[in-house]
Amino acid sequence: MENIFIGEKITKARKKAGFSQAQLAEQLFISPQAVGKWERGESIPDILTINKLAKILGLDLNYFSENMPSPESDPTSGPVHASASKEHGMQEEANTAGLQERPLLTNFSGSALAETDFAGVSAPRRKFAGSDLRGANFSNADLSGSSFVGSDVREANFNGTNLTDCSFSALDLTGASFNKSILVRTQFSSSTLNGARFSHAALVDVRLSTTDLTKTVFEHCSFNGVDFKASDMSGLCFDGQTFTGVKFDNASLKEASFRGATLQNVSFRPRFALTNRYYKSLKTICFEGAKMDKLTYAALKGVGLDLSKVTVF
Repeated sequence: MENIFIGEKITKARKKAGFSQAQLAEQLFISPQAVGKWERGESIPDILTINKLAKILGLDLNYFSENMPSPESDPTSGPVHASASKEHGMQEEANTAGLQERPLLTNFSGSALAETDFAGVSAPRRKFAGSDLRGANFSNADLSGSSFVGSDVREANFNGTNLTDCSFSALDLTGASFNKSILVRTQFSSSTLNGARFSHAALVDVRLSTTDLTKTVFEHCSFNGVDFKASDMSGLCFDGQTFTGVKFDNASLKEASFRGATLQNVSFRPRFALTNRYYKSLKTICFEGAKMDKLTYAALKGVGLDLSKVTVF
C-alpha cells in the first residue's frame, strides 16, 4: 500500500515538473525502468534517492508522506473564515507532528550501501538483511531496535551509536568500531568480529553467543549482565575492566587475561559437566592482580585455580 501511494506521489510531481520518466531517470543516473517500477508501486526508492527526488522536483520531504497535500491540490477558493483558517493551521501542525514520528522507510535489506553516511540519523527499528554496509558511517545515530542479518558490515563505524535492542546475526563485522556505543540488550550471534574494537563502552545485558571474539579488542569497558555463551575468546585481553553478573558458560577462554580486572558474581562454569578439557582451559586464564567478590572467588577456587594473586572483597 505504501509503495503504491509513494508511486502516485512521484508520478504527480514528475508530471507537474514537466519531466518524462526518461528525463527524471537521467537526473537520478538510473534507468527509466526503475522510475516506472516506482510509479507502478512495484518497488520503492531508498531514503537517499527520496532526498534526491525532492531536490530535483522542488519538493519538501513531507510531500511523500500520506497526510500531506499533493502538488496538484488547489486551495479552496473564496474568503476563508478566521476560525476555519486557525483550525486548518492546527490540523496541519498535528499532521506534521505525526509525520515526524512516522518512519518513511524501514527496510534496507539487499541494499548496496557501502561507505554510506548515516551519521547522526534517527532511524530506529530498521532492517538490514543481506546488505552491503562495508565502511558505512553510523556514528552517533539512533538505530535502536534495528536488525542486521547476513550482511557485510566490515569497517563500519558505530561510534557513539545507540544500539539498544539491536540484533547482529551471521555478520562479518571485521574492523568495525564501537567506541562509546550504547549497548543495552544488544545481541551478537554467529558473527565474525576480527579486529572489531569496543572502547569506553558500557555493555548492559548484552548477549554474544557462538561468536568468534579471538581477535576482538575490548578497552576500558564495563560488562553488566553480559552473556558470552559458547563464544571463542581464546587469548582475549580483559585487563583492568569491570564484570558484574557476567556469564562465560561454555566459552573458550584459553589463555585469556583478566589482570587487574574487577569481577563480581561472575560465572565461568559450564552449563553441564566440568570436562577435563574445559578445566585445563580455565587453568590457563590469568587473574593476576584481579579483585573478586567472595562467591566468584569460591567458585574458581573450587575447581583448583591458582588465585594466590587475587584480592577478595
